[in-house]
Amino acid sequence: MPISDSLRFYLTNFNREHHLPIRYNQLERFQMGAPLYDSKGEDTLWETLIYEPFIMKQLNEGLKRVYAILKAGGDESVMEHLYVDRIDYCVFGNSKPFRIRIVNSRNDNQDYFYVKKADASRVYGLELEHLLSPNRMFFLTEGETLVEEHVVGLPGDMFIEDWLESKRLKAIRIAKELIKFNERCFVRLLGDMRPYNFVVDITPDFEETQIRIRSMDFDQQSYDARKNFYLPQFFKENNPLVEFCTSHIDTKTARQYQREEHALISRRMDVIALRLRALLDSMAQDRLAPIEHVHQLRQELSAHYKSDLFLKCESMGELVRQSLDLMKSKAKR
Repeated sequence: MPISDSLRFYLTNFNREHHLPIRYNQLERFQMGAPLYDSKGEDTLWETLIYEPFIMKQLNEGLKRVYAILKAGGDESVMEHLYVDRIDYCVFGNSKPFRIRIVNSRNDNQDYFYVKKADASRVYGLELEHLLSPNRMFFLTEGETLVEEHVVGLPGDMFIEDWLESKRLKAIRIAKELIKFNERCFVRLLGDMRPYNFVVDITPDFEETQIRIRSMDFDQQSYDARKNFYLPQFFKENNPLVEFCTSHIDTKTARQYQREEHALISRRMDVIALRLRALLDSMAQDRLAPIEHVHQLRQELSAHYKSDLFLKCESMGELVRQSLDLMKSKAKR
């Protein structure tokens, strides 16, 4: 769904809307693409693009300016030693994203950002993540273009394969974060959190290593009709994580961690109450999913929470608001 006038008004008021030197459709003028393989020789599902030299010259300057806006508030002095090393394209994702690799010529340090089609669900997902999670999300929009900062971390599938059983990480900390992540997704109705749609941020601490799970794909914010779609624990790809949790944490402890996460979200809601209300007012007006999806989901949420309040909701935005309000009232009690 395109960005509505009400959402555009919100983005403008809270400095998410910005004039961008490069638009999404300009990046579509490539000649060809070559498959991009990882260090193990496996297809990453991304293609590295090739452009005509004069087009690439224009893109190079424009993308460096986009990076300066995203990272330095538009201070173009940071551009002096930067160059666009690579432009990748993913046909697998719903957003058909372009991934830009920026390199500093002085020290070969590299960074990434993404240029995507600006879809209302995706923008709502990014903003809800920014407001309600412990993670800050930096993105900008203009017209049909969305620019996102790169989310740093190990892809979920790589974490499961290489780190889940690592002795360097404390099992209880992993299980706790998995439970809290599951709750964050469910209360704000962020769906499809399979391993390739989230990353794991591993941070060494003075005693033990900390981890945090971060969503990196927001295409399925409040669209699907099924309640379980918003609970990462029900995806078969996440079964190793579920089994890991159940083997290290009992039900009573899991509920304690759920309550902790609800309390944290509730406090964030208090701090940004006016901004969150403006976002949810816009979200309630937008039709993010077919009405039959809304009606099925409200029935399932009503049964799950044993609350008829959900049955009055006529949009996905209203369901998100009701979910957050119910969680907040329980957290306060």
